[in-house]
Amino acid sequence: MALHFTREEFASRLELVKARMKEEKLDALLLFAQESMYWLTGYDTFGYCFFQCLVVKADGQMVLLTRSADLRQAKHTSIIEDIRIWVDRTNADPAQDLKNLLMDLDLLGAKLGVEYDTHGLTGLNGRRLDNQLTSFGTAVDASYIISKLRLIKSPAEIEYAEKAAALSDGALDAALALTKPGANEADILAAMQGAIFAGGGDYPANEFILGSGADALLCRYKAGRRNLDATDQLTLEWAGVFAHYHAPMMRTIVIGQPTDRQKELFAACRDAIEAIEADLVTGNTFGTVFDTHARIMDERGLAKHRLNACGYSVGARFSPSWMEHQMFHAGNPEPILPGMTLFVHMIIMDSETGTAMTLGRTYLVTDGPVKNLSRHSLDLISI
Repeated sequence: MALHFTREEFASRLELVKARMKEEKLDALLLFAQESMYWLTGYDTFGYCFFQCLVVKADGQMVLLTRSADLRQAKHTSIIEDIRIWVDRTNADPAQDLKNLLMDLDLLGAKLGVEYDTHGLTGLNGRRLDNQLTSFGTAVDASYIISKLRLIKSPAEIEYAEKAAALSDGALDAALALTKPGANEADILAAMQGAIFAGGGDYPANEFILGSGADALLCRYKAGRRNLDATDQLTLEWAGVFAHYHAPMMRTIVIGQPTDRQKELFAACRDAIEAIEADLVTGNTFGTVFDTHARIMDERGLAKHRLNACGYSVGARFSPSWMEHQMFHAGNPEPILPGMTLFVHMIIMDSETGTAMTLGRTYLVTDGPVKNLSRHSLDLISI
């Protein structure tokens, strides 16, 4: 079996879930988020692009409903023993199959917690599910039960996060080796992803972001490649990935002599991150981190150039995004606690002058000072 954690660790996670279900008075959880299934059982697939559900009863019994293509996947990668198949057919309604399964599990009239806030449950399938559960039981939103439990990483998870961070560093090394006037973005991107694969890593949960020139001001991946000019800017956001655990980084590299505006924006990014490092301790919240970011940026007249978030929790995630639910934005009361792995990014996009500047890396919260997981410094990179 291709398990990344011990059965004892999976058993301890199930006990945490059962305790939360008891607090919420839930008879069962209907899990649709792939990262929830992976964390709880090891189940590793991209089959969540179709309808599938892991049913977890209050007593700990687990049953997976999925398609035939994922039967062997579940047997090989997870601890799930009871796997049921819904059959692909014209006008299939797998939510009906799920209701039948819930009936078999003696859950008629039960209080069911549903993971609605996930890409593993499309709007159409969500409507089908609600239609089947209307006269069957009581469905309540339980989207964040496992999401919150996953915030605090075990020692084994921290080891994977540290391996992912080492892969992130290696990807930056690979990019810097190629970045120069005339270099093609495609070569840089291939070298970064290749370094991660060569180091034993995985595909990321979303595409790497790479853009130069005017595209350096974009915060998302886009198709199309260009060659770097003699004077240019290159924005990179990427993540080393190990066993699906992510450690993102972000940098804007200056090609040529840095301008005064680039130096000014970089100083704001670095000062903000260094101030935030002191905030990443027990007693503060995700909102505290954002407030520090906003204060430093706004004091320097950069309010209209910054974003409304400056990072998020990271861990084991699946496409289409490596971002967790918990983000650094205004008023977020989520407490910062030891064992969290957090990506902090500073993103300044000055459209008026066409100047981009970014800086970001992943941290581990400890019982003492926060631990930076990257060996790279926060210095401005110019080539």
